[in-house]
Amino acid sequence: MEYERPDVVMDRLELLRAYAYGLCMGTADALPGVSGGTVALLLGFYGRLIAAVTALTPHKAVTVLRGYDPDRRTRARETLLEMDLQFLIPLGVGMVTAVVLVADAVSSLEASHPVALFGFFTGLIAASAITLGRSLRVSSVAHVSAAIAGAGLALLVATGIVELPGSGPLVIAFAGAIAVSAMILPGISGSLILILLGQYVFLTNELTAFVGALGGLLGDGSLATLVDPGLTVVLFVAGGVVGLVTIARVVRAALTRHREVTLVFLVSLIAGSIPAPLGHIAASHAWTTETIALTAGWATLGVLVLFGLEYLVGGFNPE
Repeated sequence: MEYERPDVVMDRLELLRAYAYGLCMGTADALPGVSGGTVALLLGFYGRLIAAVTALTPHKAVTVLRGYDPDRRTRARETLLEMDLQFLIPLGVGMVTAVVLVADAVSSLEASHPVALFGFFTGLIAASAITLGRSLRVSSVAHVSAAIAGAGLALLVATGIVELPGSGPLVIAFAGAIAVSAMILPGISGSLILILLGQYVFLTNELTAFVGALGGLLGDGSLATLVDPGLTVVLFVAGGVVGLVTIARVVRAALTRHREVTLVFLVSLIAGSIPAPLGHIAASHAWTTETIALTAGWATLGVLVLFGLEYLVGGFNPE
């Protein structure tokens, strides 16, 4: 059912509710295996989110900017309502708040407890693939082909058989485009995409450094410390904006026209990504019996957490 946008200005309670939605969605998107789009579905604002995102077009942005002309001011105001910025802005602020907080925690744990962190992430991703896969049927050649393509592609990248470039400007922007697009899709986690692309740890560390440098400016910090992480954040956000108006629309069109095949591909992509976090453990720890046991224990906790969340909300659906 198409979402009907209310032509009213939100009151303070609605602004606070949108901010709280953003906190929940941002927290989910910052953890691989949990989708912000799924959270939006569960909390009942997914329709409004998609309607608002698809209303963000260059043409409407130009219409708003022309609002300085009194003759065009009414149309500019109508366009602002169509874009639903009174909902998107507090939602976005909430998401940014949550992502910053989670990124700071991840940066600390990545340095001090990588086995616990990435073992937990492995469990989240595995449980996510199971819970989402339950609702899908692989009953045709097209379904099988999509499943092989999705899982195969992810496995090739996750196991390092296909090497991806480092973290140059184009890679950061591309990662932003893919990850932010994934954030609004039920079942697909933006941070999972970043782990698969090998950018998750780098980008969380850069975000933490950027926030720290901003805070330092209030004291005796140097502006120079803000430049490098700031450029990374700008590139990622710019890529995300491009992704929202391009890649996200393509995937939504694919879901509309070929829903089952597209969902099989996306869920298989998640399944093939299960080994991706393990590479971060291998980078700092040898695979001894103790490391394997600890990883398995934390992965089990991740599985239990996601299964528990699924039970509490009554089940996940990828769409």
